[in-house]
Amino acid sequence: MKSSLLKAFLFLFFVSKFAAGDVLFSSVPQSLFIDASPTEGQVLKAGEDDIVVTFGVNQTAELYKKLKVKLCYAPISQVDRKWRKTYDKLKKDKTCQFTIYDKPYESNIVEGFKWKIEKDTPTATYFVRVYAYNSINEEIAYGQTTNDKKTDNLFKVQGISGRHLSIDIASICFSVFSLFSLVGFFFIEKRQSKIKS
Repeated sequence: MKSSLLKAFLFLFFVSKFAAGDVLFSSVPQSLFIDASPTEGQVLKAGEDDIVVTFGVNQTAELYKKLKVKLCYAPISQVDRKWRKTYDKLKKDKTCQFTIYDKPYESNIVEGFKWKIEKDTPTATYFVRVYAYNSINEEIAYGQTTNDKKTDNLFKVQGISGRHLSIDIASICFSVFSLFSLVGFFFIEKRQSKIKS
């Protein structure tokens, strides 16, 4: 009797461990609405442009404890990039890597905010998605600015390349300074060796 109870307990323990956090995107209902300011095909610049987002709940939502809005890669920007791959299991999913809003859910009113695209946002094609979370931080509803196939209402972000005129000028100045320093140290060393001899 004890061994069967122990086996049952161990089975339930391992099942609960594996089941925890295994929310599948395909099982999450699309019951939130969201709208973002970029138009289809618009190109925005990282570090300069803003995105205005409006979102809300279609129905009474007592289970909602928190809302997160995320910037998500469109399929075209996921090709041959495993680090951006879409998985149905949301713990493994890498589609939406940039959280742009994260606040407790308070009421059924429509909310909106403006987000300046961060400078480290990579060049890619994106859409915006909102998730609602329950008290144990599991996704229980979502909404997105694109269709189910993620082919409509996509926009592009042009990332910062990392090369600017000021950086080029600074690197030239440091190169010249290091060259003069090297030549200067060479002559000083040579002069000191002559004085010693």
